[in-house]
Amino acid sequence: MKKKAAGLLAATFAAVLLAGCGGEVNKPLSQMDVDKYVTLGDYNNLTINVLPDPIQVDEAQLEQLVYNVYSGYVTPESGVVTDRTVEIGDTVNIDYEGKQDGVAFAGGTAQGYFVTIGSGGLIEGFEEGLIGVMPGETVDLNLTFPDPYSPNPDLAGQAVVFTVTVNYIFPTPEDMRDEVVAGMEIEDVNTVEELRQFAYEYLYKIAQQDYNLTLENAVVGALVDCCEFEELPKFLLEESRKTFTANLENTAAYYRYTPEEYAAYYHGMSVEELIDAYASEGAKQNLAMQAIANKEGLAVDDEELQTLLEEAAVNAGYESVDALLGEVSLEEFRNYFMFERVVDFLLETHHLEKIN
Repeated sequence: MKKKAAGLLAATFAAVLLAGCGGEVNKPLSQMDVDKYVTLGDYNNLTINVLPDPIQVDEAQLEQLVYNVYSGYVTPESGVVTDRTVEIGDTVNIDYEGKQDGVAFAGGTAQGYFVTIGSGGLIEGFEEGLIGVMPGETVDLNLTFPDPYSPNPDLAGQAVVFTVTVNYIFPTPEDMRDEVVAGMEIEDVNTVEELRQFAYEYLYKIAQQDYNLTLENAVVGALVDCCEFEELPKFLLEESRKTFTANLENTAAYYRYTPEEYAAYYHGMSVEELIDAYASEGAKQNLAMQAIANKEGLAVDDEELQTLLEEAAVNAGYESVDALLGEVSLEEFRNYFMFERVVDFLLETHHLEKIN
């Protein structure tokens, strides 16, 4: 499974739990006799493999994030570079006017134009002619258009003069300044180093969440592997199929693929093969999770459900439990809270084997 698709299974399983099971006939999952369909294995001694140092922040990603955030606050009045000459690799903001025999030609004039020196985006000699120029200076560049020149065949091979004013240099990572960071109005972040630490903590939190999700997927997968299942209820499989199909369509659209393209690229399967595989796995997970909840006293009764809903409504900023529920049923939330309890229980009792 490709990295980008790693969270799809967990998201789908959680959604299947939220969707409820319809019935036996139309009984919610919490009221099903799940022991008819699953025999639990030794779930108190699950073993999963993990990397030795799974929670890490990539330094290159960190520096890119810091620079991207900083760049968003740079304006012509704040943060641009005006105290050194243009160097190769700089992105500069320029005004220019091109003339042939003293007459401006069509398409040869622009204001506030950005060009990266050395990119080769403009005709030969243009970018090179700006190296060593100070912001605020104006230079004349005597250039010749290439021959042929498809954008404007009339200029092919013609000698012209570009009058160019360098307005400013867009800052590189080395040009970042504390005063720009202070203007971001991020609490307790006033310097470039504090911004870097802020970004590090953000990326670390994301890495930790990704690792926790991977760990949860692994431990629940190990649970399913250690159990034995009878023929799965058709209604439960159908609910799993419906929910996974909706999640597959949404995920594929997010990555700008059709479901068929996504299934083939990330999983090497057809859509039907993928849906069948995940629907079966989701149904097995639901049964095993509910069986453990029943056995270990982790099921959520009505009183607990109300308390958990009230807490969730407050934490999510809703005015009431009814506002939180919306179109979601009580059973959907009951299953969700049960899922959290069982996963926490499994993570407390599993064994890790580190991959060298």
